[in-house]
Amino acid sequence: MSRRDTDITRVHEWNDGRVEARQDDLAAEEPLEIRVGGHSLTVTMRTPGNDFELAAGFLFTEGIVESPEQIVAIREAAGTKITERGNVVEVELSPDVKLDLESTRRNFFAASSCGICGKASIESVRLRGIRAVNPNFRVTPEILCGLPEKLKASQKVFSRTGGLHAAALFDHDGEMLAEREDIGRHNAVDKIVGWAVRANRVPLADCALVVSGRGGFEIVQKAAVAGIPLVASVSACSSLAVRLAREVGMTLAGFLRGRRFVVYAGGERLGLAAENVSLPFRA
Repeated sequence: MSRRDTDITRVHEWNDGRVEARQDDLAAEEPLEIRVGGHSLTVTMRTPGNDFELAAGFLFTEGIVESPEQIVAIREAAGTKITERGNVVEVELSPDVKLDLESTRRNFFAASSCGICGKASIESVRLRGIRAVNPNFRVTPEILCGLPEKLKASQKVFSRTGGLHAAALFDHDGEMLAEREDIGRHNAVDKIVGWAVRANRVPLADCALVVSGRGGFEIVQKAAVAGIPLVASVSACSSLAVRLAREVGMTLAGFLRGRRFVVYAGGERLGLAAENVSLPFRA
């Protein structure tokens, strides 16, 4: 599939009283429809590129498939309208995958349009049987502090548009394994996980995930499904994300900037003292 990840437009820039007309790069945003068995499963707004990875990562992190072998094939959907070409993918699943499309579509719509209760969110993770992540993974604070700059240096589209989120996967030595950009931070994570699924590299038990923006529940949930033991964000983390990280034994760090970060859970993986306090979350 070949779709542009940027568009060009003409803008007028006001700068201290001076107005200048110039061209500007925009981060592309288009809908991607994921179909299973010829039926529409979901539509997500994304930046075109790595769409097969996005589809694979979405199916895996949402619990529709549990192993790479259950995804038989991903291809560009045939017979689409001219206006839809490049924006629809067809997924073929193995016969052992039991999928109630109508129920699944309703759940995705509810989660994306009106939000879901925190208790229900955590309970849904428990019911899916997500295991605790690798307790033996370790990264030094010095290595962790260097990861955002490596992520930033790899963000080719962001450097042109300033309008994309990014996610990157690193090993314990700080070597980058994969990086993806997208208009949606959750899509960037799904693309990373999809890369791993298609390469048969899940669970990602010996990796750290660094994301631009904040560390929300959806990011931590997707990382937990992929077995990632450490997640770090350059901005704040939400209360539900912290609660889930502690539930699955994940290390969660935020405000990762320069020589500073805040650890919300799992400080022992960074060589810090074991946690002995819990935040007073409201039920």
